[in-house]
Amino acid sequence: MPRMADKIEQPYLYRQHELVEPDWTRFSGWAGVTSEQWADVQWQRAHCVKNIKQLKELMGDLLTDAFYADLERDQAERATMSMLVTPQMMNTMVSELTWPDGVMPKAGADYTAAFYADPVRRYMLPVLSDRREQWSSHPYATRDSLHEHDMWATEGLTHRYPTKVLAELLPTCPQYCGHCTRMDLVGNSTPQVIKLKLAGKPMDRQEAMLGYIRNTPTVRDVVVSGGDVANMPWKNLEAFLDKVIEIPNIRDIRLATKALMGLPQHWLAPDTVAGVERVASKARQSGVGLAIHTHVNHAQSVTPLVADAAKAMLAAGVRDVRNQGVLMRGVNSSTQDLLDLCFALMDEASITPYYFYMCDMIPSAEHWRLSLAEAQALQHSLMGYLPGFATPRIVCDVPFVGKRWVHQVDTYDRERGISYWRKNYRTSIESEDVDVTSAEYVYYDPIYTLPDSGQQWWRDHGASADGGTAESLHEAAVAQAAKSRQASLDQIAP
Repeated sequence: MPRMADKIEQPYLYRQHELVEPDWTRFSGWAGVTSEQWADVQWQRAHCVKNIKQLKELMGDLLTDAFYADLERDQAERATMSMLVTPQMMNTMVSELTWPDGVMPKAGADYTAAFYADPVRRYMLPVLSDRREQWSSHPYATRDSLHEHDMWATEGLTHRYPTKVLAELLPTCPQYCGHCTRMDLVGNSTPQVIKLKLAGKPMDRQEAMLGYIRNTPTVRDVVVSGGDVANMPWKNLEAFLDKVIEIPNIRDIRLATKALMGLPQHWLAPDTVAGVERVASKARQSGVGLAIHTHVNHAQSVTPLVADAAKAMLAAGVRDVRNQGVLMRGVNSSTQDLLDLCFALMDEASITPYYFYMCDMIPSAEHWRLSLAEAQALQHSLMGYLPGFATPRIVCDVPFVGKRWVHQVDTYDRERGISYWRKNYRTSIESEDVDVTSAEYVYYDPIYTLPDSGQQWWRDHGASADGGTAESLHEAAVAQAAKSRQASLDQIAP
């Protein structure tokens, strides 16, 4: 059974660290790459690692064949996301900056062991041996674990919170994270997951989104996401943002892009910077706040190019750049990891630590997920080190509810790992006969984190019809969402 959050050595020793871009020429495949090439966004996109053959060509003799076999099995048997890693992200794995005195491990077994242990590798290039043999997926894991599709007001527009909507403009990213919460829609299909497809044409979907926002004056905040907005042609993104800004009830727009970290070259490109300046200026004149939300999970991902990109966005007029990480075992699940990341973001890159989400209940993700108790302990251990405005909240994204600070749980059965949560609002797509504010919604800990008695309970019950309270509450939540979804379809039908 995993321990609670490690007690950090007292006192935590704060140090400023000068950011350094790791030396990409240590990889034989990039030995001749110039600084000009590295800074070019098109070079970065053209040299992403998309398959095992390309990874071998890049790494040379660094990794053993056993690692590639492990990776190949995962791609065939467990992976929910196809392989796509930018050079920028690959370069932060096992670099001279992550080893004492800059002494790199030797090629072969030593380097392979270091690569296995690397926190960025763990979630960008997952292998079969990372996954758990027993309980690799929770019995209630689902492809659309947050049931966002059940809350679509129009295709791709999720209305889960009273005053906010999420606009998924496209289903692709510059890089694919193994733990992606939208794994049912985003990216290429894998042997295990045939991805869903957006049915409508992009312009038609966008017009339907804009129409809903215009006709729903209680919405003031639009998160523009996907996928990743960095994969959308800028002229198309700017045209959409201009129309959102013109809607009188909108006061906040947030652009969601992991590419600020995974492909900072995109956000440093002169055309992109100029476009952001235009949009930010129009937003400011209209009284609309424009912010960027990025997704950094470990301090070693914060490099000079990432800091330059964030500062370029702020200089272009973006009100704030904030980080929404995902809490993952083996990546950032210690207090030291989280504090090191938060200080690197804030002090070196002018990025505000904002949220750490508990990893969602998608298939084959149990090895990443922490229990609610572990997350609560981490939240407690973070307090007091960072300024209040930059102390991230650790949140649980409860299906059908939304994000809840981990200490907002209503009741918590630690033995069986079942937590119960309540909702305090109704959105316009929820029918009035659904009692959303008194219902209980359920979240589940990874089963392997439970005591022996709790694990035995799940062996006995699993996802069967006699699962007792957990089963009935889960099925009730699903039925309630379906009822609300039908009410929304009836509401927007022509």
